[in-house]
Amino acid sequence: MMLLYSSTYLTANLVDTISSAAQNQPASTTTSGLAKFGAVSSVNMSLALFKDSQFTKMFGTVAPRPLPPASYALLALRDSMTIFASFNLPSKFAPTLPESIENHCSRLSVAQFATPAFIQVFNAPLHLLGLDLYNRNRPTAVRDRLSKVWRDWPATSLARMCRVLPAFGIGGVVNHNTRARMMNALDRGS
Repeated sequence: MMLLYSSTYLTANLVDTISSAAQNQPASTTTSGLAKFGAVSSVNMSLALFKDSQFTKMFGTVAPRPLPPASYALLALRDSMTIFASFNLPSKFAPTLPESIENHCSRLSVAQFATPAFIQVFNAPLHLLGLDLYNRNRPTAVRDRLSKVWRDWPATSLARMCRVLPAFGIGGVVNHNTRARMMNALDRGS
């Protein structure tokens, strides 16, 4: 897990640093474009899909076997959505929040907590369906699969929110503040 998240944040910081240097911007500048999404998603998904395949084998309800391609695709889409919500949306969403929030904390911090958590409502069904395809690897009616997803959706959404808040809520705020402090010191020194 440590490798997964440290590699993810290292990639995001590297893209921001290269982008700010290439665009002659202050080193503390962050980006939210396609390059950042592509780089961070590639690194995060390659490590996360390996982790997920191992966890699925360890905790699945069937004898360990390879993950079906459809499960990989669903988990990859789930992770892409989380990465987008964690690294691209906060800077876009923060300016839409009321300025009065700034009396208590930064709008960017609120957005950094809200967007990765909120996206879990939409990607929890992908997660559940991917696991169901692994655990019930037999002809199963679509209605039965969707019924299971529907039944487990609320609890899974909440559990996934609790899982991403430390990683991408707290982690995102700490990473942003630490990087800004370090890069501002670099900008002052040059």
